[in-house]
Amino acid sequence: MTALGQALPHDSVLHRRNPTVKLAVFFVVSVVVLVPVDPWTPLALLVVAAPAVVHAGRIPWPTLGRAALLFGPFAFSLLAVNAVTRDGPVVAEVLGLEVTRTGLTVGVALALRTVLVGTLAVAFTLTTDGARLMTSLHQHARLGARPTFAVLAGYRVLEDLPGRWTTIRQAQSVRDPRHRRGTLPRDPGSLSRAAFALLVVALRQGERMAIAMETRGLGSGPRTVHRPVALDRRDAVFAALVLGVCLLVVLVTWRAGLLRTWSTV
Repeated sequence: MTALGQALPHDSVLHRRNPTVKLAVFFVVSVVVLVPVDPWTPLALLVVAAPAVVHAGRIPWPTLGRAALLFGPFAFSLLAVNAVTRDGPVVAEVLGLEVTRTGLTVGVALALRTVLVGTLAVAFTLTTDGARLMTSLHQHARLGARPTFAVLAGYRVLEDLPGRWTTIRQAQSVRDPRHRRGTLPRDPGSLSRAAFALLVVALRQGERMAIAMETRGLGSGPRTVHRPVALDRRDAVFAALVLGVCLLVVLVTWRAGLLRTWSTV
């Protein structure tokens, strides 16, 4: 497991790529998969993308699978809603609702698209350090100093939240006269008090960060970068390869007569 907002603690091809390039490629692929509404195109992209990110990012299959499953409920909801709300030949009746062939096709396509985008998002998150991402955006995407340092401060607060939550819960268990060794209080009152304490601690930490950044003259002029993020031809090769494979898959499904767009629905 990795801490919130941090990449997996190892080196890989995806870890070494420029975060701005990875983010741009992820955005372009996400826009491309908005076009097809057939299940074959996103399925083919998913079959290509999953092994690629596992190999290039050295992401264990169980880790990727557990993270991608978080998108499962939303994908299923898209399938269910489209299956019973779109016109077309009726193929079944479930709980008094008519399931149409067109609805199933579009629903499966949208569900697979959700899983595909979720898989890519998980791969991006697990191979991109938050501080490195913001530094790269500041260098190469011309993101201003104020939003850059503000987001970096937010990352630091998020990284500390799990540890602070554990500390608060342990302190509660020590003060609780009913405390049993190795257990933490789980009643609603204890959880709500812990959540309120965590909120107060996070707000105070954010206030201290804001005062510190203002004191040091954040945004008052040009600033240097402590650890610059390189941008070289390997990043261009990475972008060309990913986008080329994506367009190739779309072209193959189009030539095979499988590609369907929103104009055909």
